[in-house]
Amino acid sequence: MSGFPANVPPWAALLAAGLVLAGSGLTFIGALGLVRLKTFYERVHAPTLGATLGMFLILGGSVVYFTAAEGRFMPVELLVAVFFTVTTPVTLIILARAALFRDRTDRSGEGVRVPLEGECAGVVRTPPDLTAIDPRRSDAPQGR
Repeated sequence: MSGFPANVPPWAALLAAGLVLAGSGLTFIGALGLVRLKTFYERVHAPTLGATLGMFLILGGSVVYFTAAEGRFMPVELLVAVFFTVTTPVTLIILARAALFRDRTDRSGEGVRVPLEGECAGVVRTPPDLTAIDPRRSDAPQGR
């Protein structure tokens, strides 16, 4: 393909332009969510959702345009869609788990601390008396 194809029907060019503009708008809204939202957990969803839906619309516009320009179906963009659809949620999960781990182990008092499993706010747990359970245990304190 050399240069700009002049044989694209106007309906295909308008449909492709509309899809690309809508996808760009959704991606921009996701980027605004990244800037405007307060906590990490709120911030991580906006760009992920905006980028995924925006990507589908932009790639849809690309498929429409190049299919109309070439006169045959152009599935190259579908590979990009599959790759992006697989990697974006995986990245979201990895980032969220890392942040949750950091929040659970952060004892400095900064940020939001999520209680550990089995832990309640304000309840102090003491270890059980091992000698009362089984005096023969090797890790039980030996009373001589």
